[in-house]
Amino acid sequence: MNKVPMTVSGEAALRAELEDLKKVQRPRIVEAIAEARAHGDLKENAEYHAAREQQSFTEGRIQEIEGKLSHAQVIDVSKIPEGDKVIFGVTVTIINLDSDASVTYTIVGDDESDIKQSKISYQSPIARALIGKEIGDVVVVKTPSGEVEYEIDNVTHG
Repeated sequence: MNKVPMTVSGEAALRAELEDLKKVQRPRIVEAIAEARAHGDLKENAEYHAAREQQSFTEGRIQEIEGKLSHAQVIDVSKIPEGDKVIFGVTVTIINLDSDASVTYTIVGDDESDIKQSKISYQSPIARALIGKEIGDVVVVKTPSGEVEYEIDNVTHG
C-alpha cells in the first residue's frame, strides 16, 4: 500500500486518540459489559447490547488508526528549507482574482483536513492546483460553479 502523507501534528493527534482508546475507553467499556452481565438475562439487557456495540466501534477505530499510522509518511515541513514553492504542509495565502478576496490554507493529510481551521487535504482540488507552484503564479481551480483564478500571494512553513 502507498504511504500517506501526514504532518507531525496530525500524527500526534492520531497517536493521542489511539492512546485514549486503548487505555481509557477500552477498559471503561469492558467494565460496563461486566456490570451489564451482572444484571442477568442478556437477551433483553439494553445496557449490555449498547456496551457491546460501543466495544465494536472502539475496536474498529483502533484498527483504523493503527492502519493509518502504519502507512503514514510523516513530513515535518519545519525541517524543509523555506522557499516560494507550495508543498505539502505549508500555509499558503491565495487571492481570488475576481473578487480580490484573500484566503489562507494549510495543506495537510486527509485525516487532518478541517475547513473551519483552514486546513485542506492535499488531495482537494485547490491543493492539487497549488502544489508545485510558486509565489506570484496564477492557478485555475475547477469548482462546481466554474473555473476560479487565484494568485499565490504568500507561502510559509510551519
